[in-house]
Amino acid sequence: MFTGIVTALGTVREVQPIGQGHDMRVLIGVAPAFLAEPATALGGSICCSGVCLTVVRLGAEEFAVDISAESLARTTLGGWRAGSRVNLERSLRMGDELGGHIVAGHIDAVAEVLEAAPENASVRWRFRVPDGLARHVASKGSVALDGVSLTVNEVGPDSFGVNIIPHTAAHTTFGTLQPGDRVNFEVDTLARYVARLVEFR
Repeated sequence: MFTGIVTALGTVREVQPIGQGHDMRVLIGVAPAFLAEPATALGGSICCSGVCLTVVRLGAEEFAVDISAESLARTTLGGWRAGSRVNLERSLRMGDELGGHIVAGHIDAVAEVLEAAPENASVRWRFRVPDGLARHVASKGSVALDGVSLTVNEVGPDSFGVNIIPHTAAHTTFGTLQPGDRVNFEVDTLARYVARLVEFR
């Protein structure tokens, strides 16, 4: 479980096919402090651009994760190459501050960046989501995009908008995002269960 507060930016160092070429092992470099306190353990979970992945190899300045064919097909991770930047967050521990919202690291869909327009001191980003998922998005509710917890400021039939402040742009992959790019999209867990309950009323 995570909070959607990115604490480090990592860089993909190596991508290696495994499992008869269908799965992928990825080596990610990161600042030593991210892995050091408290110490990351083999088998621990790290949210990598919104996807909960298990650490299978560990070094002082890098870690490796295995990504299944299912995750590669349903997220943007299949497009990772050496040099790709990755939003990183350690798993939530008892007593940690819940600064964003509860993020599971289970991606619902891939959203497309439609546009980015300056709005006062921030930038308004609009995203398109697949049919059926927009109903889970509410104005002033929360979503996770590439692992970043964001507040929804506008909602359309198949799209929604969020505002990105300069700090978020500087410390996440939003700083290099462009219209036409794709991001991993996770709806708010509470919204998911409310929608499920409504189905059975």
